[in-house]
Amino acid sequence: MERETVGAQQSTFAASKPDVDVLIVGAGISGIGMAAHMKMLSPDRSFTIVERRAQIGGTWDLFRYPGVRSDSDMHTLGFVFEPWKHEKSIADGPSILEYLNRIADERDIRRHIRFDSKVLSADFDNASAHWVVTLEGPDGQRSRVTAGWLYLGSGYYDYDKPYEAEFTGREEFKGQILHPQFWPEDLDYSGKQIVVIGSGATAVTIVPSMAGRAAHVTMLQRTPTWYATRPAKDAIANFLRKWLPEETAYKITRFKNVKLQNLFFKRARTKPDKVASFLTKRIKALLGDKYDEKAFTPPYKPWDQRLCLVPDGDLFEAIKAGKASVVTDQIERFDATGIQLKSGRHLDADIIVTATGLKMVMAGKIAISVDGVPVDFADRYYYKGAMFSNVPNLAAVFGYLNASWTLRADINARYICDVLNTMKARGADVAVPRLEKGRELDEDNIYDFSSGYITRARHLLPKSASDMRWRLNQDYVRDVAWMREDPIDDGVLQFGHASQAALSDTHIEAAE
Repeated sequence: MERETVGAQQSTFAASKPDVDVLIVGAGISGIGMAAHMKMLSPDRSFTIVERRAQIGGTWDLFRYPGVRSDSDMHTLGFVFEPWKHEKSIADGPSILEYLNRIADERDIRRHIRFDSKVLSADFDNASAHWVVTLEGPDGQRSRVTAGWLYLGSGYYDYDKPYEAEFTGREEFKGQILHPQFWPEDLDYSGKQIVVIGSGATAVTIVPSMAGRAAHVTMLQRTPTWYATRPAKDAIANFLRKWLPEETAYKITRFKNVKLQNLFFKRARTKPDKVASFLTKRIKALLGDKYDEKAFTPPYKPWDQRLCLVPDGDLFEAIKAGKASVVTDQIERFDATGIQLKSGRHLDADIIVTATGLKMVMAGKIAISVDGVPVDFADRYYYKGAMFSNVPNLAAVFGYLNASWTLRADINARYICDVLNTMKARGADVAVPRLEKGRELDEDNIYDFSSGYITRARHLLPKSASDMRWRLNQDYVRDVAWMREDPIDDGVLQFGHASQAALSDTHIEAAE
C-alpha cells in the first residue's frame, strides 16, 4: 500500500467507526474457530472473514493429493467446542472439510465470509485506532476495509509457491512431475511406476494411498523419518460415545489424547533412546522380514523433527504386500526415464512426486505496517503466543509444533475475545503488548526442531523469550491453564484510546 494513499485516507477514517470490529483473515481452522468463539464470547462485536479462496477449508481445501488426511487425531485437531462425531479419529480431508462447513452453517458464520478476497496489505492508523486493509478480488480489482482488530488465521504455508528442491536434469524427464500442493484432479496413475521424493507426512500419506492402483510406488528418501503408528479408529472414544452424551465423550477423549501426547513428547526429550527403541520395535513387528534398518533408522532423535503418523500401519502394509518400497539414497540427476541415484542405481518412473516440503511465510505474506512503517516480525517478540511486541490490535495463530494446530487456535481465540471484552469494559480502542525499547529479554529458541521447513524460514519468524508472556510456548497442558489464570491486565498489555495518539509508543520500534 502506498504511504501517500494511506495518509490521504486517514483523515477520513479518523473519528469514525470501523467497517467491522474484527477482520479475520482466512476461513480455515483458525478463522472459523475465531468466528465461533466470537459468537459465543463476544457476540456484541462484529466480524468479517476474508478468504482468498472460493470456499471454506484453508489447508484442507488447498491440498487434494491422494489420501490427504490429518496427521493427528481429530479429538485434538477438532475444536474444543465442537465434538468430532466420525468413527475414524484420523480423518481424511473431505471429512475435515465437512466438519468445518457444518460448523460454519450451524453457527451462522458463512454469511460473514467474503470469499475470493486476498489481503494485500494492512496498515494500523494510530490516530483512528483502525486497520486500513487493502483487498484484491479475482478480477484484480482492489478495495479497502477498516477494522478495529486484525486476526490472522492464514496459517504459515505459502499457498502460491511450495518448496521445490533443485534437481539436475529435471527438464529431461519425459513423464509427469507433480508437487502435492498442486495435484491435478484428473490424474490417472493406474499401472504406473511412481517415485515419491521425500519421507515426511505428505509422502507417508501419498505412498500407501497410490499403491493400490499403481504398478509400484517407491518412496525415495535422503534421510529416514521416525514413524508412530496408531489405529485410525479410537476404540476408547467410540466406546464412550455409545454410553455417554456426545459432548462428555468428546471431552474425556480429548483430555486423554492431550495428556498422552504431552507425556510422549516429554518422554522423547528426556529419554530419547528409549523412545527410539520403542518406535523401532513397533516398525520391526509390522514389517517382519521386510524391515530395512537403513530405511528406518533416522540420524536424529525422536521429536527433533515432527513424528510422522502412520494410521493402521498402512505404509508398512503396502511395503509388505510388495506394492511399495523405501529407497534411501541421494539423487544424482533426473533423466528421460526416471532418477539416477548417486549409488549407481536407477529408479524407473512414469510419475515423479516431489513431496520435498512446503514453504513457510509470516502473516500470510500480507504487508503489515503501523502508521506506514513496515513491521518486521523477526524483530518482534511473541506475546502470549497470540500477539506481538509493540504491534496494536493484532493477533495471529501459529499452531503447536509438537501437537495439533487447533489446540493453539482455541487458546488464542478465547484469549482475544477476553481482550476484546476488557477493551469494551474500559472503553478502550487500542490494546498493545508494550516492550520498552532497550529492555533485554532472555531469548529462547522455541523452534528447536531440525525440520527443513522451519530451518529455511527461521529468519522470518518472531522471537520468544524464557518469560512466558513473551513466548510462543510449546506445552499445551501448561499453556491452557496459564492463559486462563494470568490476568488480561498483566501490566504488559496496555490499553488506550484513538484520541490518545500519544499512546503512540504503540508504534515504538521493535525492542533492541
